[in-house]
Amino acid sequence: MCSIIGAEDFEIPQGEFMEGFFKTETRGPDMTRIIDTPAGRLGFHRLAIMDTNESGMQPFALNGNFVVCNGEIYGFRNLKNELSSEYTFNSESDCEILLPMYEKYGYEMFNMLDAEFALIIYDCKKNSFIAARDPIGIRPLYYGTGKKGEMIFASEPKNIVGLSDEIKPFPPGHYYADGKFVCYCDITERHEPVSDDFETVCTNIRRKLSMGVAKRLDADVPVGFLLSGGLDSSLVCAIATKLLNHPIRTFAIGMETDAIDLKYAKIVADFIGSEHHEIIINRNDVISSLETVISALGTYDITTIRASMGMYLICKAIHEQSDIRVLLTGEISDELFGYKYTDFAPSAEAFQLESEKRMRELHMYDVLRADRCIAVNSLEARVPFGDLDFVKYVMSIPAEMKMNSYKMGKYLLRHAFEGGNYLPENILWREKAAFSDAVGHSLVDDLKEYAESLYTDADFAEKCKKYDFATPFTKESLLYRDLFEKYYPGQAGMVDDFWMPNKSWEGCNVCDPSARVLSNYGGSGT
Repeated sequence: MCSIIGAEDFEIPQGEFMEGFFKTETRGPDMTRIIDTPAGRLGFHRLAIMDTNESGMQPFALNGNFVVCNGEIYGFRNLKNELSSEYTFNSESDCEILLPMYEKYGYEMFNMLDAEFALIIYDCKKNSFIAARDPIGIRPLYYGTGKKGEMIFASEPKNIVGLSDEIKPFPPGHYYADGKFVCYCDITERHEPVSDDFETVCTNIRRKLSMGVAKRLDADVPVGFLLSGGLDSSLVCAIATKLLNHPIRTFAIGMETDAIDLKYAKIVADFIGSEHHEIIINRNDVISSLETVISALGTYDITTIRASMGMYLICKAIHEQSDIRVLLTGEISDELFGYKYTDFAPSAEAFQLESEKRMRELHMYDVLRADRCIAVNSLEARVPFGDLDFVKYVMSIPAEMKMNSYKMGKYLLRHAFEGGNYLPENILWREKAAFSDAVGHSLVDDLKEYAESLYTDADFAEKCKKYDFATPFTKESLLYRDLFEKYYPGQAGMVDDFWMPNKSWEGCNVCDPSARVLSNYGGSGT
């Protein structure tokens, strides 16, 4: 990960600008550079992943233009070869191709990128900033306005706190230019459904996901894998092992009392022959890290915070105990293939609409969690299930195929990897468990008990009145909101609302986001 900032407002005192930007130094601890352009300041904190030499340091410059980018551009070597007859390249960085592409293709370049990215370009001819973000929002970008309407862009909201009254997430799949936001790619836009038969669909799922993993193995630094023992992370690890043909390094986490996932992660690790590491945590680790995690996340959402506790602590251990710089994860499978609660979808159209909604909002929830927990520990996240070609294909599979009409969620994904000796049968067909619960049911219970100890019933009723947007509805949610407001006062609108199952569906009108409260959870958490 890296951190970027661009501020059109020169009236921001230099000290305040620097203080805001250095709040995300852990995203890019290797080197920092800040420059002034005629339109404003640009800043870059670097985590060196591709071309670790100084030649790969940003901002990159070309003919008076500058760019800062937090991103990975997959297939950049092919693009570089296409441009090499017209441009001279001075590094092996993937992001050096961005300014030549902008000069040659203009705003069309964004549709050409197979990438996870957030960037800011200074255009010397327009004397203004252009900003853009990838279609899913895997890389973070936020914006606010100064006192005179000047735009401020930054990787995280904490960079902008105090510099703008209202901070908003930069919309995924958009670029900002000439004073307006323009959508260049709506990942949820409906196209002609694929007409492939069932087996062909599964073959394509296997092929496209494997390609998505292969792209994300390209790095000039050591790569590791988060392994929960669930289907999604296990598939990523199994595919990578086959592609690399040598042992990968896997990491799993669990509570010392009831670590549900550790046993399954060990089964997968033994099966694929990985160099496996277990991180064991306890109640004190969770409670003592809570405020740090909420400060890093910039959210008050219950399920995001619960799931972040284990992810933050495992990434902290990886950073402190290994030389790993890049982590592959299993996020974005649920939004495509279904959660436990989408088993209750009343129709194929309802299932598809829910999937589209979750994909649009993903940047505020699971993707945000993965980014912050990994980046705050000076690591880079790569998400194979977020591969654009893979996502576009799965979103175009008829919903009737993706719904759970097989008595097993994610049946298409599971069947796609039957055969080929990817995973043991008891992993490939294991029921889904929520990550926060599977780290240990006690993790969530400990958080709830801690919140109960802080507020009387009268305190809870009175303190909730302070919040008229996304009003807390449990003592746990009140605790999270109070801690959020300490670091991001008045910025609750950055998140649409609490992540919850679709309460309009029969069987989903629950008061807790955990899948444990659903009637179909069954043996998922055992």
